[in-house]
Amino acid sequence: MTNLNISISDISLHTEVAKQLIDFVAGERIFLFDAPMGSGKTTFIKTLCHYLGVKDTMSSPTYSIVNEYHTHADYKIFHFDLYRLKHREELFDIGFDEYISSTNYLFIEWPELALDFLDSYIYITINIQNDNRYLCAKLIK
Repeated sequence: MTNLNISISDISLHTEVAKQLIDFVAGERIFLFDAPMGSGKTTFIKTLCHYLGVKDTMSSPTYSIVNEYHTHADYKIFHFDLYRLKHREELFDIGFDEYISSTNYLFIEWPELALDFLDSYIYITINIQNDNRYLCAKLIK
């Protein structure tokens, strides 16, 4: 299966959806989130981080561009918000090439500038229809 489609309208089910998503990706570590502002990207990423055992306080990286989280299993998760970046060259200023060559999880909101630098990833969209939210994940290789 190369696609996963699931409702995330009920926030109480987000942990179960996070589990399904991690099982679905089978080891892929780069997740791109493409969805309108206010659709729940950051909220769902926080649930993913909790599911993966993050022990740090999590917040949106809107102004910092990237947040680093540590897990109980001693690996790191990097959460990016590339909304404020305007040029691909700015990715190099933040060391993006080092992040993508690492073995850590990367959760990237507003990923358009990063696409050309990635060979494989999970592309996640959150669609809103009739006040319901649907997560669609697609494995890109």
